[in-house]
Formats: sequence, C-alpha cells, structure tokens
Amino acid sequence: MNKSITMKTALAALACTVCISASAQKQYPEQEKMKPGMSEYWTPQPKVVTPGDIKTNSAPSDAIVLFDGKDLSAWQSAKGGPAEWIVKDGVFTVDKKKGDILTKQKFENFQLHIEWCVPENITGTSQGRGNSGIFLQDMYEIQVLDCYNNETYVNGQTGSVYKQTPPLANAMRKPGEWNVYDIIYSAPIFKEDGTYRVPPRVTVIQNGIVLQNNTTILGTTEYIGFPKVVKHGAGPIRLQSHGDPSEPISFRAYASVSAISRTRTMTWPTGCFRPSRVRTRRIWSLSQKKPPTPLSATSPRALIAR
Repeated sequence: MNKSITMKTALAALACTVCISASAQKQYPEQEKMKPGMSEYWTPQPKVVTPGDIKTNSAPSDAIVLFDGKDLSAWQSAKGGPAEWIVKDGVFTVDKKKGDILTKQKFENFQLHIEWCVPENITGTSQGRGNSGIFLQDMYEIQVLDCYNNETYVNGQTGSVYKQTPPLANAMRKPGEWNVYDIIYSAPIFKEDGTYRVPPRVTVIQNGIVLQNNTTILGTTEYIGFPKVVKHGAGPIRLQSHGDPSEPISFRAYASVSAISRTRTMTWPTGCFRPSRVRTRRIWSLSQKKPPTPLSATSPRALIAR
C-alpha cells in the first residue's frame, strides 16, 4: 500500500516537472519595441485662426465683432429696443439713465476679450465707485469695479464671481488707464431634473494676471441671498448700468466674441471696455480680512497664461 502511494506521488512529481520544463521551453512573441509614432495622432487637425493685428487692434479671424467703434448695432437695451449708450470717438460709455444692454446674439461656451476704463476723475468709495458687471449668459456676473486704492468686500472686488468667489489678486490699473479682461467660459450642462450635471466654470485674466482659474460658478448671481441653480440654454452677454452715483465707465474699440467648442467665443471691447489682444485654483477664504495684494503687470505671476 505504501509502495503504491509512493509510486503515485513520484509519478505526479515527474509529470509536474515535465509540464514546467515544457512551459519553460515554449517561446512567446516579444513585446514590440515602442516607437515615437505609436503615441502620435494626426487627426482631426485644429482649424486655423489668424490672430488679430496688434498694431490695428483687430480681432482674430474667428471672432464675432460686437462693437466696431461706430455703433451698438450688435446690442439691444435690456428694456427692449435699441441700445442707447453713448458712442463717441470709437468708445461706448455707460448711460446710467438707459439701463443695461445685451448682445442680440446668444452664446454657450465662449472666450470674451473686453477692455474697460474707469474715468480719471472717478469719485466714490467701495461699491459706489466705477461699478459695472459682465453677465455671462445673462446669469453669472463677473464684477467690474474700480478697486485701485479702493477697498470693498472681497467677493465683490474686480474680477470676482460676484458674491461667490474673490479674485486671486488685485490687478487694477489706475483710473484713466485701460484694463483688459480675457474671460474663458464653459456653460453648464443640466440633468433632466434641472440640477447641474456639469456646473459652469470660468477663467478670468486681467491685464495678464490670473484672477479666476477654472473656477466653478455655484449658480446665479444674487445681490441678496445665495446662488440658485436655474436651468437655461444659450444666453446673451449683458453689460451692467449700475445705479451708483459715480462717473460712468466706458468700453472702446470693437468688441468681438469667438465661440469655443465644448466651442470658443471671444469679445473685444475697449474704452473703458475695449476689445484688444485677446484656467490649481487658489481658494480665497471668505473670512480673510485683507484684500488681495496688488500685482504689477511685470511681476512673475503676471506672465502666467500670456
């Protein structure tokens, strides 16, 4: 009996040895050596966009011109009818008696280039000094305000997502000098129940300095209360005629918008809003007492995203 068991064990061991030996001798193909072309793809090619001319301050070839320095035909009054802000010498200036203006065209994802200028003789303090705003899809406000030596609540400063996210820096130029906004906006995607599947996000660059870096927008802009999630589709860009008593700001040159693909939209206003050459988010505590430190256009951070 013991001899039988011993024999079976020996035979089993021999069989295993034969199997292992056969497996070791079997040849498999070697992995193909990696070549540069294996990680390259050639299509689809991006479309060609001709940059604007710096000397003539022209818009890129794919931009939708919203202001050509002559009239506000691409805009309308928020109250209905034509936009009646003041157009003079290639600049359009807020008329506080006429109310807000909206683009006639509606947008989804876009890049907006806009230039604006606070009057040199500006008066007032806090929110009562050179106040305006840019409403993305007529829902979400990016604050426009003279914050040059003018303190206010940080989530209401220049470049804030108003009443939501403070800017990363105070990059204001002094009154009488042009400020440039480059805004890259991604529209929200909604679920069937009206909540966000993908919330809206925004990047804001002022004078070459990042103020908002792919910031999540929490909902609609509310002066009193908190953001609301409201389902919507494409919407216009609104420029605000604020009710503060200070001297009105201006926009100049030509405004343009280029749709970007999720698509790209670009706007170029000047004049105290003008079009010109045209997202690590640092969290700014709402309880922080000090306002963001002013940065010069030549500081190291100013070179980011140029």
